[in-house]
Amino acid sequence: MNSTAEWLHRRLPELVEEHGVVGAQVAVLADGEIHDAVAGVRNTVKRAPVTSGSLFQIGSITKAWTATLVMQLVHDGLLDLDRPVREVLPEFCLAEEAAASAITPRQLLCHTGGFEGDQWFDTGVGDDCVEKFVALLADAPQLHAPGELFSYCNAGYVVLGRIVEVLRGKPFHVVLRQRLVEPLGLTDVATHYDEYSRFEVAEGHLSLDGPTDRPMPGSDAPAGSAFAMNARSLVSFARMHLETSAYDAMRVEQVRIPDRGSPGGWGLGWTVHDSGGFGHGGDTMGFSASLRLVPEAGVAIALLTNGGGVAKLQREVFSHLLGELAGVRVPDLPVPPKTPVPVDADKVAGFYRSSAVDLHVTPAANGRVRVRHEPKHWISAAGMTDGERGADYTTLRDDALISVEPQGSSHAVLVLCGRDEHERVRWLHHGRAAVRV
Repeated sequence: MNSTAEWLHRRLPELVEEHGVVGAQVAVLADGEIHDAVAGVRNTVKRAPVTSGSLFQIGSITKAWTATLVMQLVHDGLLDLDRPVREVLPEFCLAEEAAASAITPRQLLCHTGGFEGDQWFDTGVGDDCVEKFVALLADAPQLHAPGELFSYCNAGYVVLGRIVEVLRGKPFHVVLRQRLVEPLGLTDVATHYDEYSRFEVAEGHLSLDGPTDRPMPGSDAPAGSAFAMNARSLVSFARMHLETSAYDAMRVEQVRIPDRGSPGGWGLGWTVHDSGGFGHGGDTMGFSASLRLVPEAGVAIALLTNGGGVAKLQREVFSHLLGELAGVRVPDLPVPPKTPVPVDADKVAGFYRSSAVDLHVTPAANGRVRVRHEPKHWISAAGMTDGERGADYTTLRDDALISVEPQGSSHAVLVLCGRDEHERVRWLHHGRAAVRV
């Protein structure tokens, strides 16, 4: 572990500088010990340095904490994962009544509920904000039948957060602190925006010019909007999942994830990697976080960042540490084949809808198609890279397309899911399922 600590302290500042990352924290659990390292700044204007006590938003890694709270309800005999959500939340409504009455907590945990999940309702930060958020889902349309397909669903985890509130009789952030943060003995953690002033909190950056002034809605907290901590605290949470068998069911694959370059499946709150171990990633406005656990090696790695060229930094850190400590090889990023099979444009071209972004696919030259992303709101727009003109895609596999040119730090992959009666693609999967309309 000493060599790992030495590598972290030497290499992390170099990587932050090399890739233009604003600030970073890494914590590693190996051989029963936690070591951490820091580099960069919390804010590019004020230039305050990142310290081991600095807090970063962990984004959707929060979902693993929410799932852990749900599993505690199961252990206490308060919740059956395979009974309808309506048995706990009679008021739960969606645009399709049949779906709303059938969806189960297991499907929400697995992102197979099928309704449009990138709903960014800002219902404030009060103790009733999650309850208000869930009420606004009444108009959310279905992309597919419950249980039919994996499609990442933030709103489903807000519903799970509301289940936690109802069955524990307290606001989500209070349960989170009382049931996990405090029992784990964590002190460098903010469960709610109101707690930020008590800590040294990094600020998210969408550009290197300065921090963003657009926080995620606090009402999205169970899915990952406000939860912040240092990397050492996140690895301490991971240690619990490695050292107790109480939550082993969470890492058992429930559904395959359409393969966009990192093959794996989804458990009950975790991504299960074919390459080894399990984990989760998280992104909010200007923050990007990653957590990976390898139980066979007793290893957990957390990397928290607040802007800049984080993708390449993440890849180098995890490639080195997972290989060195756990013998896990991070898969190579997909690239376009040298002689791709022409895309069958008649089967792929069309308009695909999802709550985050609409996709327009049209025929292009040289056996390709052109894909134009149309973000639906400012949160999704922050991650779009292809602009108004769109980008050309070619065939990667029989069931996938890949961008001819890199989109950001890698080539984007779209998976072709399902076929209609005319053999046309039904869903274009970009992490979420966009449905043909």
